[in-house]
Amino acid sequence: MVPSNPFPEGFTELEMVGIGTALLVEALLGFCLNGLTIISFRKIKELRTPSNFLVLNLALADCGICINAFIAAFSSFLRYWPYGSDGCQIHGFQGFVTALASISSSAAVAWDRYHHYCTRSKLQWSTTISMVIFVWVFSAFWSAMPLLGWGEYDYEPLRTCCTLDYTKGDRNFVTFLFAMAIFNFVIPIFIMLTAYQSIEQKFKKSGQFKFNTSLPVKTLVICWGPYSLLCFYAAVENVTFISPKLRMIPAIIAKTVPTVDAFVYALGNENYRGGIWQFLTGQKIEKAEVDNKTK
Repeated sequence: MVPSNPFPEGFTELEMVGIGTALLVEALLGFCLNGLTIISFRKIKELRTPSNFLVLNLALADCGICINAFIAAFSSFLRYWPYGSDGCQIHGFQGFVTALASISSSAAVAWDRYHHYCTRSKLQWSTTISMVIFVWVFSAFWSAMPLLGWGEYDYEPLRTCCTLDYTKGDRNFVTFLFAMAIFNFVIPIFIMLTAYQSIEQKFKKSGQFKFNTSLPVKTLVICWGPYSLLCFYAAVENVTFISPKLRMIPAIIAKTVPTVDAFVYALGNENYRGGIWQFLTGQKIEKAEVDNKTK
């Protein structure tokens, strides 16, 4: 049954439909692009390398973010959350685990690229599988903590989707936030920064710049930075004084991650792009070995 007052405080019906439309567009675009990345990996033999498997894993995580956005968009069009409190906990967990896996997968790709370009060591399948398993187990561990009482999942200001409850700002939230952020945001960014800086130095020495080494870190910070800042602000100040509409903006920006990642890691990868083109057109790519480098 639809609640008697379906519109959350601070939002009009038009704004709810507008946010729902934005989420739907982000979900559709991201799901299609990452779905194309996944299917191309499955269909094109030349793409099936250990390095590209890390890109595949990133695409899988980003598809999970898109599914989360689909549910939020559908609820926004309904103008209320129809799945109850248990559904809210599941939605929060699913969104959190795929978001953390996406960030960690980006760091894994950076680690692989460092070894590919700087140490010239080739990634083995056993190492790749171990890294992927670690990414998902580690992400699931931190995402399960709010279900067990360390942190908490609750409704976003729009009340049509669920995430980590940052509005309380109590000791429980603050301790979880800082621990989670160190292991799932600060360390991955540090890995990416050091890896791509080393690659940049290698490119400068050789005079051959294979790809824009600053782009992966920039896109991650731009997409996840606003949401991170909002959570850290909530740890020191009462975030409820910020307009609910403004508090929804970081969440909407974060949902652009799947689309951005598809362009940076798959479509922006010269050889992976060639594999996608082969899948779509049947025209075989010239280079047999795909080495996961971005143009």
